[in-house]
Amino acid sequence: MDLELKEIELAAKRLEPTIHRTKIESSKTFSDMTGGEIYLKFENQQKTGSFKIRGASNKIAALVERGEITSAVASSAGNHAQGVAYASHVHNIPATIVMPKSAPIAKVSATEGYGAKVVLYGDCYDDAYKKAVEIQEKEGATFLHPYDDLEVMAGQGTIGIEILEDLPTVDMVLVPAGGGGLLAGVAACIKQINPRVQIIGVQAEGAPAIYNSFKEKKHVTTDSAVTIADGIAVKIPGDKTVELINKYADDVVTVSDAEISEAILLLLERTKQVVEPAGATPLAAVLNNKVDVKGKKIACVLSGGNIDVSFIHRIIELGLVTRERKLKFKTTLLDIPGSLEHLSHILAEANANIVMVQHDRLSAELDPNEAIIHIACEVGGREHGERVIKVLEKNGYNIVME
Repeated sequence: MDLELKEIELAAKRLEPTIHRTKIESSKTFSDMTGGEIYLKFENQQKTGSFKIRGASNKIAALVERGEITSAVASSAGNHAQGVAYASHVHNIPATIVMPKSAPIAKVSATEGYGAKVVLYGDCYDDAYKKAVEIQEKEGATFLHPYDDLEVMAGQGTIGIEILEDLPTVDMVLVPAGGGGLLAGVAACIKQINPRVQIIGVQAEGAPAIYNSFKEKKHVTTDSAVTIADGIAVKIPGDKTVELINKYADDVVTVSDAEISEAILLLLERTKQVVEPAGATPLAAVLNNKVDVKGKKIACVLSGGNIDVSFIHRIIELGLVTRERKLKFKTTLLDIPGSLEHLSHILAEANANIVMVQHDRLSAELDPNEAIIHIACEVGGREHGERVIKVLEKNGYNIVME
């Protein structure tokens, strides 16, 4: 089995009237931070907010050309759902999408907005997949797999064509991996055009099925998929995708949820781009030295931007902690008027912004006239945080980090 370049080129022609050709731009900020020449491929700006529309649109267009589809059913954590819903709407085909109960509300609403029927089922993609298969067998609809399908992978692979056309001297391309369709498509495309370019897949540590499959050179599943990166929270990767990834990819690495959160926060601050957790994994890998990028020209595929607005503040909080922009500590004060004011004044003089204060007067380790104060404050980074702690200790406070 193989995914031939001509199939990806055919997909590119099919997609011309449907998708955006997303831009790829250099980032001086991330280049300075890493020592590499970092470029960002903004698939978060794609129609439906994700690369998934490429694969879904190519598959449906191919089925329509062959007269093999009258209705569609799919399973998705969200982005494939929107891609299928949009493409089905374009071709006037009814679509039912099964999504995990944990799918972000924004993705559910957007999918329904494109005219698809949404069924919420299970706790992760794999549960939704099983339900979608049941619906397909009952209703006789055409099942559209989100990744383990050559025509879907061909659609995703068109990103590789665009990267090589816009950045022909690229040395390395980093691609998110969940079920493996995007990584397989991009790797197959780029390696057949320019084998010199390294292709690196990036997974969340809590859902490492592709990582394990690549390292063991066989199809490996995991018992759980626990990560903030819902778009790549997959326990069972594709048989076809694993085969192609093992053939074409150069490596697969993993990143933690904290590292992903840090990357999302940096993208918000430095590029003003909203990128969902799965889409931020390539930049997280680069920023945390998971691959050697020094002196190389690197393309990071930011695969999507569909993040629930209500979830962003949690990502920002975790990102602030990871970047040591937030301190949380406790100290003991005399439980008398003015003690907290004095501590607050010291923090203000040190330019630390208090965001949380909590009193504890009930601890057994306290004297009757004492209270434990838990404080969280914002600082400018590690060095600033260390200065704040030194100032407090110099003023006689015993600081315990939390």
